[in-house]
Amino acid sequence: MFILLLVVIFVALVFEYINGFHDSANAIATVVSTKVLTARAAILYAGVLNMAGAFFGTHVASTIGKGIVQTESVTQGVILCALLAAIIWNLITWYYGIPSSSSHALIGGLIGAGIAKAGLQVVKIDGVLHKVVIPMITSPILGFCIGFFCMVSILWLFAKANPSTVNKYFKKLQLLSSGIMALSHGTNDAQKTMGIITLALVSCNILPSFEVPFWVIFCCALTMGLGTMAGGWRIIRTMGSKMIKLKPVHGFAAETTAAVVILGASHFGIPVSTTHIISTSIMGVGSTKGVHAVKWGIVGNIVMAWVFTIPICMILAMIIYRILPV
Repeated sequence: MFILLLVVIFVALVFEYINGFHDSANAIATVVSTKVLTARAAILYAGVLNMAGAFFGTHVASTIGKGIVQTESVTQGVILCALLAAIIWNLITWYYGIPSSSSHALIGGLIGAGIAKAGLQVVKIDGVLHKVVIPMITSPILGFCIGFFCMVSILWLFAKANPSTVNKYFKKLQLLSSGIMALSHGTNDAQKTMGIITLALVSCNILPSFEVPFWVIFCCALTMGLGTMAGGWRIIRTMGSKMIKLKPVHGFAAETTAAVVILGASHFGIPVSTTHIISTSIMGVGSTKGVHAVKWGIVGNIVMAWVFTIPICMILAMIIYRILPV
């Protein structure tokens, strides 16, 4: 059991690393697209702030560890299968440059592996409904609407200003907004793996109760930071230029919107998809330029990935659980 625990922790950190480079676009796609920072500088900047954000509480970790499935029904094998399903889906979507949710991949894998082990009764329906399903629908809508109104407000405030002058100032402001976005990403996404590792420690009685140890926080923070610094270029290109052509003012509005929504969710322990929120924030901001400014074909592919992430990862985890001798 101890060897299996070490394997689970290792695979969890692999997932965290992949999450970092898969979701690095969330924090830096706009700042790279607008040429405010070079790609290398943006990746280092985001990596450090992602790492710092991981130390801002453990509310989301508690939701992942205690609020999705019945803790007493979770074994090392269930956790391992959930992680492998999430890793497979992340690598597939990364290969095709589709910004999908690492959070929902992990949650789907945990639900699927839990059902394969103990049946449907293992799922905490209220927790999944209120902490996953409802936020999965409302957070992207909030991202789109707040992004749209944030951009409209900026356009109204600077209606008489010279556009080149406005973008000159917003280049500096975007350094701040992209930093806050990277920090918020760390506060939410890094905690999900913390929750999984802590759940593994509880399930084999190394921890008497669900409290995230400092060494778990540190390892997850460091791994996510390193993963972010590796950079997921395929998804960065999709979010930074394929959906819509961005200027610094648009990048500032999208990043600020996404950071506000994500930080709010982290405060309440809600494991939202940072990918969904920054993507819809970009869509909302871009819509102020007109409906045709957004490349809706690309958006459609992204939405399809969002819809299928949880069910596909559930099925993957069930299959893996049946195959592996765990």
